[in-house]
Amino acid sequence: MIGIVRVALRRPYTFVVLALAILIVGPLAALRTPVDIFPDIRIPVIAIIWGYTGLAPDQMAGRIVTQSSRGLTTTVNDIEHIEATSYNGLGIIKVFFQPNVDIRIANAQITAVMQTQLKQLPPNTTPPLILNYNASTVPIIQVALSGSGLSEQQLADIGLNVVRTPLVTLPGVAIPFPYGGKTRQIQIDLDSNAMQARGLSGQDVANTLAAQNLITPVGTQKIGSFEYTIQLNNAPSVISELGDLPIKTVNGAMVYVRDVAQVRDGSPPQTNIVHVESSRSVLMQVLKNGSISTLAIIDGIKERVEQLKSLVPPNMTINLIGDQSIFIEAAVSGVIHEGIIAAALTSLMILIFLGSWRSTVIIAISIPLSILGALAMLWTLGETLNIMTLGGLALAVGILVDDATVTIENINWHLEQGKEVETAILDGAAQIVTPAFVSLLCICIVFVPMFFLSGVARFLFVPMAEAVMAAMVCSFILSRTLVPTMANYLLRKHAPHTDMHGLEGMAPPSRNPLVWFQRGFERRFERLRRGYGELLLLALNNRPVFIVGFLAFVAASFALTPFLGRDFFPSVDAGQILMHARTRVGTRVEETANQFADIQKAVRQIIPPEEIAAYVDNIGMPVSGINMTYNATGTIGTQDGDVQIKLREGHRPTAEYVRALREELPVRFPGVTFSFLPADIISQILNFGVPAPMDVQIRGPNLQANFAFASDLLRKLRHVPGFADARIQQSLNNPSFTSLSTARARNTRVSPNAT
Repeated sequence: MIGIVRVALRRPYTFVVLALAILIVGPLAALRTPVDIFPDIRIPVIAIIWGYTGLAPDQMAGRIVTQSSRGLTTTVNDIEHIEATSYNGLGIIKVFFQPNVDIRIANAQITAVMQTQLKQLPPNTTPPLILNYNASTVPIIQVALSGSGLSEQQLADIGLNVVRTPLVTLPGVAIPFPYGGKTRQIQIDLDSNAMQARGLSGQDVANTLAAQNLITPVGTQKIGSFEYTIQLNNAPSVISELGDLPIKTVNGAMVYVRDVAQVRDGSPPQTNIVHVESSRSVLMQVLKNGSISTLAIIDGIKERVEQLKSLVPPNMTINLIGDQSIFIEAAVSGVIHEGIIAAALTSLMILIFLGSWRSTVIIAISIPLSILGALAMLWTLGETLNIMTLGGLALAVGILVDDATVTIENINWHLEQGKEVETAILDGAAQIVTPAFVSLLCICIVFVPMFFLSGVARFLFVPMAEAVMAAMVCSFILSRTLVPTMANYLLRKHAPHTDMHGLEGMAPPSRNPLVWFQRGFERRFERLRRGYGELLLLALNNRPVFIVGFLAFVAASFALTPFLGRDFFPSVDAGQILMHARTRVGTRVEETANQFADIQKAVRQIIPPEEIAAYVDNIGMPVSGINMTYNATGTIGTQDGDVQIKLREGHRPTAEYVRALREELPVRFPGVTFSFLPADIISQILNFGVPAPMDVQIRGPNLQANFAFASDLLRKLRHVPGFADARIQQSLNNPSFTSLSTARARNTRVSPNAT
């Protein structure tokens, strides 16, 4: 390693070019590296969505979901666990895989076994939809559509066919079907009296549609020198023409569809209602799916929305709500800001202690170059810029200064003995090379155990360890190459004098104000050090007293441990509240919407209206199983609804409002269950698709016994300090402990939201 220093002194331009290369590559790598709140948590999930209209949840679980789940365990590799939930007409199976799985093989295996099982399921079962995502797929922004003069059907139609299509083409974007609105559907409303008078039934009308509303491809016809595409007029091209289809002759007269029914452009019964600021709206959630930068996705969404405003009706309003990029930018910029402050303070301390602006410049240059080199290495490793990697770099700033500072200080020590600059550099580097290398190894070894972590902790803390270790390696290399090179150019030979190291002679006078300040600081620091020496001597002379007092202090410190909370990650105040409310089970969606309107009035009385920036509620069941797959709020029917509240800047602590809502709303609305779910992107990602930080599942073959046990457990948990917002959710899952093909395991889930 001393040979490297000699090469640096003989070929300085080589390492100057190296520094310039780092200065160029580092920023380019930082610009190309995705920016996100967390590292990419690669826990792949494949969802299997079964649909069978009208099938009850217990029938869905027993006839479709259980058999499908059991088949997965025998044909699909690297399964970590399987979760299944059955709804009315809908069954969703989530297959969580090991982090090292080849998702392409898993997709092929799941598709193959699901197609094979179709023959064993109830007749006319539609093949399932296979959906890929990962456990950290969470909403990052929402697009709300509203407008005066536009019906909910028009809003839903424009959202699905005009707005959603260009947005979903952005890299890393997943957008389920729109929430709210009414799905467009051509409906034939039968007149029972008219049919009875003509002796017809609904089956007659259905047979007419099946026989006469056909698409029959004919092909082409060559006439002369041209070839024409031929179409038959056996399928109506206008809605009203459906009424002209003949059913049959009754008493010598032809009966048409229009005689016994009304054909209209309508919609099926609405099961999902969305309000944005009390107005019926359509809501589209934009989810991040993949390792693309969250900030890049949101910027792309905003740009596309501006372009779409010219394509939608002029009376339509497109609002962006729940923008998580604000929080991400604040978190990332905060970490960068703290890192810059740390580097500036470190440089200032070096200037004070060494009293040399030349030495300070050398160290101040080596720190950012080490950071840029670490960024280039992180980009090479495929990591992202997030609060973990940036936090690791900010943590390393204080350590980075050691290599360059010790090198420069030791070179100055040799210069003050009267040595030539080059000799002082070689002698100083030779003295510290072994301790510096051992120090590098010791610091890196501290982070090695993080590479043996598993699960979520590995995805979070390994990037931080890589950031610190990369910065340390870059700092060590620069301290052996660039620092000696710059020292050879910037530092000057000193006259020998006596200083704190005990050399002979006196310090020569100087007119430099910085030197005056530094010498005065050294005198005051010497007094402080002498005081510390006296205290140390006092402790050595009274060893038994000091040891007993020290151990008593340590014991008292450990006694404070029970008063400290424990959590996986610190809580954050993002200025957002996500509240889930459940009215009486079975309440129709219209009545649920009326109760949510009353809840909104109560919320605006508890939270000052001037502090509410946006209020959105999403009530009932969405129209698609894709939406239910991404849903993590515990919605199971039309009696459920989610309320999103965005607070303005300068608001009071969000926790205070949550506490007030917890206390007031259950009193004002007896019979309605309220729970407060994670609203910020950090908690949503760390919860991995469940609506609460804790999820307790009671498994067994007897649903009633499971429910009784869960209820008893819930009563006991309510007495635990900090426990709130518990809900019991019954779900029907497949058992892994039974071999009977007709058996069904019934699970009961308790989802407490611990604070």
